[in-house]
Amino acid sequence: MNTRMRRAAFAVAAGAMAVSLAACGSAKESSSKGDTGKPSASKGDALTVGLLLPENQTARYEKFDKPIIEQQISKLTNGKGKVEYLNAKQDATLQSQQIDTMITKKVDVLILDAVDYKAVAQGVKKAKDAGIPVVAYDRLAEGPISAYTSFDNEEVGKTQGQALLKALGSKAKSGKIVMMNGSVTDPNAAQFKKGAHEVLDGKVNVGKEYDTKEWKPENANANMEGAISALGKDKIVGVYSANDGMAGGIITALKSAGLKKLPPVTGQDAELAGVQRIVAGEQYMSVFKSYPQEAETVAKMAVSIAKTGKVDSSLGASTVDSGTEKGIPAVIVPVVSLTKDNIQDTVIKQGYYTLGDICTAKYKAACDKIGLK
Repeated sequence: MNTRMRRAAFAVAAGAMAVSLAACGSAKESSSKGDTGKPSASKGDALTVGLLLPENQTARYEKFDKPIIEQQISKLTNGKGKVEYLNAKQDATLQSQQIDTMITKKVDVLILDAVDYKAVAQGVKKAKDAGIPVVAYDRLAEGPISAYTSFDNEEVGKTQGQALLKALGSKAKSGKIVMMNGSVTDPNAAQFKKGAHEVLDGKVNVGKEYDTKEWKPENANANMEGAISALGKDKIVGVYSANDGMAGGIITALKSAGLKKLPPVTGQDAELAGVQRIVAGEQYMSVFKSYPQEAETVAKMAVSIAKTGKVDSSLGASTVDSGTEKGIPAVIVPVVSLTKDNIQDTVIKQGYYTLGDICTAKYKAACDKIGLK
């Protein structure tokens, strides 16, 4: 993580830590509920933090999450802490085996971004039984989770839906929209979908809707081809895509169908390819999420829990409930709608990408056109 990104992440942290979920507990309540059991105070800063991430197809995990978490763990432990990292590559069975590996290695705390939030519950229980607290990261896993940090996932869906309505304007009901939701094994996908439906229902005509297996762009591409065949390419006025990777597959399908003017397509994650499609006018929007802030938050949670058994009260945690647990201490990070109008003030200003990263030779003319210089 470069210095510019660090400064930006810290700059936005103060305001966001005050964000809490409706009907959630206070910070004081979450601190009392967040007694996670066995601290590793005897080890002091010499902590071993397990980090399990779900896949490596989405650019964020290797580019932002992993290096930032590693850097923050080192900073918070005066260089004495270490991170044991494994990636499940979208395989829930493999992730269960990786939890066993972390238990065998006797890590002091485990940061877990679940492939399948329900399937992982048994592994979470095994870790807790072994005296290893588990912090759910980005996705709220089931089982005896000690703490959780993510973005307001329903708000993500609402942000996407609102952007799509804005793009459609008076044409919102002039044809059909296609909804390309994420994987059913990801609890966030259901929340994105719920938020989007709250905004879109009654204001658009949904022609086809899909839950996209494993979030894969190729599966979104195949689904979109099916939607075009069923609805007719000229009848599709917009596409709700839950993330940027799928938006890429969707846009490829639309182009292959011979559409000269693409309908507005949403996205999420502010991936470089997605930002470039926004610059080129192929993708309407993405959702910008401060991964540095989320990663720094989970590192602070993990070190605090490993040392004291509780979430640091300075994080201002609220509480959330999962399908199996209630009153889980949680910090929720806000999101921003990213369009061609605020690329400079989001991904460039916060150090995600440079102007040169975005405005390559292929996109220079498009960058000039929207005043991105």
